[in-house]
Amino acid sequence: MLCRLCPRNCGALRTETAGEGVCRMPAVPLVARAALHHWEEPPISGRKGAGTVFFSGCSLGCVFCQNEAISQRDFGVPVSVPRLRALFWELIEQGAHNIDLVNPTHFAHAIAEALKEPLPVPVVWNSGGYDKVETLRMLEGKVDVYLPDLKYVTPALAGRYSAASDYPMAAQAAILEMVRQTGPCVVEDGLLKRGVVVRHLILPGQVREAKAVMDWVAEHFAPGEVLFSLMGQYIPWGRAAEFAELNRKPRPSELRTAEEYMTALGLEGFAQDAASAEAEYIPPFDLTGVVRREGPPED
Repeated sequence: MLCRLCPRNCGALRTETAGEGVCRMPAVPLVARAALHHWEEPPISGRKGAGTVFFSGCSLGCVFCQNEAISQRDFGVPVSVPRLRALFWELIEQGAHNIDLVNPTHFAHAIAEALKEPLPVPVVWNSGGYDKVETLRMLEGKVDVYLPDLKYVTPALAGRYSAASDYPMAAQAAILEMVRQTGPCVVEDGLLKRGVVVRHLILPGQVREAKAVMDWVAEHFAPGEVLFSLMGQYIPWGRAAEFAELNRKPRPSELRTAEEYMTALGLEGFAQDAASAEAEYIPPFDLTGVVRREGPPED
């Protein structure tokens, strides 16, 4: 395939075994982990956990990515479309409240095929927000909940930290399309069944950008139409040490100021506290749930 799935529009050749594009991925999905996950927003994780499937590769280049072992170093194994659908069912059988597709953008073609038949739980599209409207329309009716980042609204910051100065325009257009597809959030029995949750990770020294992101959300959506997740889990990771301004955690005062602004704007949603900014909350990417492991021989 000559790929134009994401806003890069690079037209790269992606074969069954290799990819030449920005994401570096073949046409066949690479998956690094498939397991219940309890650290998403409360109405997504619920009591039993979200059924997360972590995809390898990425079309962004975030210097601080906490999942860089899979997003930038490409750890993972190839999974056919039938096996991908089987992973969904294995997670459902474990009690997953939903199927949570993490960093799925560059495998949208395979995911759409795997979702031709509906699942009995909501499907969550958990992306960096760098999605293409035309690609999202391939997924209409197949995805119930969109969980995009809105990392920046300033092109210069997006270029410096994620190698994508067009990120704000692309992500904003994508979020508007996501809300068009799902409509307002629907929560039943404490679980999100339909809707959009916009996430923003506060970077150190970037409270002004966090406020600008929240301003955009407040200007475009009525109260409660979308939920907003203010994430305080940033720790220096990946290449962050190469950028002096990113080589620290956000200060408690920065998190507090951002949370107060969120409240003042009337945004409904969630705010993480500083306790979430620890490496222990980064999942182990060890092929859990992807590769069948043989147990000890029975007596």
